[in-house]
Amino acid sequence: MISLKKVRFSITAQLAFWTSVILVLLIFSLLFVIQNREVKSIIAEKKSRGLVMVRYIAEMNARRLVLWELSDIDENIQGLIRDDLSYIIFYDRDGRPVVVSESIANNLEVINRTSCAGQVGPDDVFYNNYRLVENGREQEVMEVEIPIYIRGSDIKWGSVKIGLKLEDVKVRIQKTRLVMAGFGLAALILTLLSSLLMARRITRPIRNLVEGTRRISKGDFTYRIPVISEDEIGDLTRSFNEMAEQLLQARQKTEEANRRLVQVEKLASIGRLSATIAHEIRNPLTSVKLNIQKLAESEKLDETEKEHLAIAQEGIEQIEKFIKELLSFTRSSKLQPDYFSMEEIIQASLKMLRPSLEEKKIRITLEVEKDLPPAYVDADKIRQVLVNILRNAYEAVEEGGQIEISLRLNRQKDRPGFEILISDNGCGIPEKDWENIFEPFFTTKSSGAGLGLANARRILEQHGGSIRVVKKEGPGSCFLITLPLEPSVKEK
Repeated sequence: MISLKKVRFSITAQLAFWTSVILVLLIFSLLFVIQNREVKSIIAEKKSRGLVMVRYIAEMNARRLVLWELSDIDENIQGLIRDDLSYIIFYDRDGRPVVVSESIANNLEVINRTSCAGQVGPDDVFYNNYRLVENGREQEVMEVEIPIYIRGSDIKWGSVKIGLKLEDVKVRIQKTRLVMAGFGLAALILTLLSSLLMARRITRPIRNLVEGTRRISKGDFTYRIPVISEDEIGDLTRSFNEMAEQLLQARQKTEEANRRLVQVEKLASIGRLSATIAHEIRNPLTSVKLNIQKLAESEKLDETEKEHLAIAQEGIEQIEKFIKELLSFTRSSKLQPDYFSMEEIIQASLKMLRPSLEEKKIRITLEVEKDLPPAYVDADKIRQVLVNILRNAYEAVEEGGQIEISLRLNRQKDRPGFEILISDNGCGIPEKDWENIFEPFFTTKSSGAGLGLANARRILEQHGGSIRVVKKEGPGSCFLITLPLEPSVKEK
């Protein structure tokens, strides 16, 4: 059994086809009406010309017919047979032919046929089309016949009939039809082209919508359809773009919620781990530390042994520092916000690191926007964040390096806020690690627990802010810190 696959036509093809069909039917109907009117006009013009000629011949020969001067009539009409006038026949009052032009003398059928044999009025006109065979050649003739009356008399004296050749009429009708056919062909081509262009213009936004739905279905919520019209399709396009923007925001919120959920799970795991570490290691470590201190105070030890004990004490202090950082990161401390000057918080953070910065001869550049309002923050926590980032910058730059700090207020966002940029000309951070460095226990340094930046992000998120790495010109790294200008009612 043969299965026929259903042919699929695009909307453009369907719209172009049916539009062309409708327009072609309308155009050809109009051309048909125009052609019929032209043909009727040509025939009416021929009838009018024939009527003028037959009346002229009748008036010119009416007196001769009354006086029965038939030879004068015959002589007179022979000179009129030319151009499209085929023959002239005069009849008496009884319908008998009395004068016949030589061109029709042998055709008794035409000669003996008259429409004015009976009672007819003076204004009656009779038309009749007849196919005449002359010299073996068939041609169509229009007969025009009228009765002959004398002015002032009610007696019909006879009638006159002329035969007009219709070759010129056929030629004119043929030319008219050719012209109409040419117009029809041109109209057909223009109709097809205009229908195709119109269909493409109408369906182009639809194709854009189809492409947009495909991109959205593949997860590309950043795709936007260009608005190329101000009609209903344009409204639909704008609605689609708004939907895509809402989907993008929803996905970003979902990703952020998932990230926070993962972060919470990590913190919970770290919290359980840190509690176990604190319980299992801290107490024995304190005992070891006290015993080493007592041994170090003994005068019986030589210098080498004292050096070994000092190295052991430093190791114990590093372990205690790690446990302290771990516990500090896992504790969810409550903020104590108030209104503080962000410039003063930055200056206090630099003051804590100034000895180390001066020792390494690092140049500090601070740029602060004028007339900044106070920030509603926990000053100690924000200072802790700034010290952590500045310490990382201090460790990244070489001796004589430079750290630049700028503080400004961004008023262009939906929720205005402070922006702090901290950049250095140190070794920099690979772009692939820009997001990973804020994860717990991830570090690009040879030493450290990798909790400083994770703790900094947690604090800033508690304030409703954020921190991220941004691009900068030249070597080094640049951190962007954002904090809201005014807290929400819930935060207050």
